[in-house]
Amino acid sequence: MHPMLNIAIRAARNAGNVMLRSVDRIDTLTITSKARNDYVSEVDRQAEMEIISVIRKAYPSHGILAEESGEQPGDDFVWIIDPLDGTTNFLHGFPQFSVSIAVQHKGVLTQAVVYDPLRQELFTATRGSGAQLNNRRIRVTQLAGLEGALLGTGFPFKFQEHLDCYLRTFKTFTEMTAGIRRAGSAALDLAYVAAGRMDGFWEFGLRKWDMAAGALLIQEAGGLVGDLAGGNEFLETGNVVAAGAKTFKAMLQTLHPLLSPELRK
Repeated sequence: MHPMLNIAIRAARNAGNVMLRSVDRIDTLTITSKARNDYVSEVDRQAEMEIISVIRKAYPSHGILAEESGEQPGDDFVWIIDPLDGTTNFLHGFPQFSVSIAVQHKGVLTQAVVYDPLRQELFTATRGSGAQLNNRRIRVTQLAGLEGALLGTGFPFKFQEHLDCYLRTFKTFTEMTAGIRRAGSAALDLAYVAAGRMDGFWEFGLRKWDMAAGALLIQEAGGLVGDLAGGNEFLETGNVVAAGAKTFKAMLQTLHPLLSPELRK
């Protein structure tokens, strides 16, 4: 196992332990609002501090991009961290949240960890070495298209300017597939695509820390990840489509005529 992946795993498990210690006392937590429908708790901050502490001990010169504390410049390596993906779920006791940690080297994703502390499920990947769930190899599904597919998505909750477009895509995909799931943790949704639990995923307006680790998991599990044009700018645009090769193509073809002009850019 790559040394950086080992550090990422240690950091993710430590952050998961912070969550588990608090999951039964949510009513006592200090919660603040960052923006409309966007909350942060002391658990988010403590988990992030735990992750950064582990990274800093091993790699003091590396850069960090974290959801709560922002960007800390460094050398050619950047750790992209979401300490608690699915904060709203966590605060409501809804059991779908995760830790997401990725490493980027000169702009290329090289390491990925998505950890579900409740289920003790650890999704990991190193570029060129495949993707694993609890040390077992995982692969994306290889459907011929959208028929029979189970897709994941996320609907806008902070900013609703794309809501009408979301509803169009949701309606169309619902009519063409076996179903849609919106569970509230994009990192876990992407990990589930990598593990073959869902056949594809799409969402608009994500941040790097929401999808960096999940994207590498899918790529290493034999799938494709792209922006709404099928290109590689998803980390910059925040708009992502992910699936096995044929489902990926079918999703892009279905999405294109439904997109608003600003999302086609």
